Amino acid sequence: APRSAANDWAAQQVLALVEIWALIAECSGLVGAWRLMTVCKASQAGTKHWLSTLPRFVMCGVTNHLEVGPIFGSMRLDLATLQWEDMGSSLDCITSGHACCAVRGALVVLGGEIIPHPEADAEDWSDGEDPVTSRVEIFSPGEESEALPSLSCGGIEMAVAIAVEESVSVAGQVLLLGGAGAGDDDTAVHLVDLFSGVCTPQPALLNSRRSFAAARALDGRVVCAGGWRDGLRTAEVFGPPINGASDAVWTWTALSAMSAGRADCCGCVMSDGRFAVLGGCDVDSMDHMVASASCEAVVIGEGEHWTPLPSMHQARAGFACAAVARCIIVADGNDCESGPVNDAGEFITAEVYDEGLNRWLRLPSRLPEDYDSWVTYADGSALI
Repeated sequence: APRSAANDWAAQQVLALVEIWALIAECSGLVGAWRLMTVCKASQAGTKHWLSTLPRFVMCGVTNHLEVGPIFGSMRLDLATLQWEDMGSSLDCITSGHACCAVRGALVVLGGEIIPHPEADAEDWSDGEDPVTSRVEIFSPGEESEALPSLSCGGIEMAVAIAVEESVSVAGQVLLLGGAGAGDDDTAVHLVDLFSGVCTPQPALLNSRRSFAAARALDGRVVCAGGWRDGLRTAEVFGPPINGASDAVWTWTALSAMSAGRADCCGCVMSDGRFAVLGGCDVDSMDHMVASASCEAVVIGEGEHWTPLPSMHQARAGFACAAVARCIIVADGNDCESGPVNDAGEFITAEVYDEGLNRWLRLPSRLPEDYDSWVTYADGSALI
């Protein structure tokens, strides 16, 4: 009995030590947690436990197989092992320029331009469909995709989808911003009910935008910047009026302009509330367009002055990005001219920005086994 009691006491101490390391990992952020894995066995166990609680980084886009041709691919990155895994789901049609976001733990893909297979008949590959589709599909990891009602506002591409934080609707709601759709109105904003497909018009953007950066701020407001058309350097925020009633109608308000024009850029909200805009195509020189590695951020509501962030190691546009645990993760994309930036063979060109260190670090990320001959064009990302 004494030996059993001693063993129980020892086990409790080990468990407590692991829990302490899990708390330390949480306070250290993503990059700091990875470094804690090498301290001791208890730190490794505690850190892995905390990392396992984080959502996984999903990259959703067109994947070009060198032998098969274009297909739709979706992979997610395990933040504990830094290994990519195939989500095991594919869409009924292959699209690019679609919008996607996470809704109630599932990935929702809206609209986009249908891409034909290279061997498809040019006349009947789309069965008479407009190549810009209004389709909506949803899938969870390991499950088959499910078609949802199509968008009542018609086909759309190069828009941005932001999940609405609510729990009263049947299947969730999404705010669909900008993009090229019916009537070529790229200032349109719609509240999409995923159960019915009904798109309810919202106040329009101040600027025309396609393929731009947008994210939900910590206080619930929506901020966007850049894009094709006349967006370029401009930025704006969607929220209630200052000192207005809690039920006041939300409106768009202009923010100060960015330091550079950007299209096909990516945006996310950092842990301190700053809205960061990363990379994109440098649209200041349309004659010779190149991808940018530069990044900048703005504090919404406090002078709204853009400040530079360290540049990424790899210039990229049209890539996947997400902010998690005081870090920003980016992956793949294109160089605005000749093709994808994924020239690393069986690895994805990914990197991570640590807010505390204020620097970018290259992220060693091996593709899933079946992806070793593929190159990827990331059209969207989410945390699931």
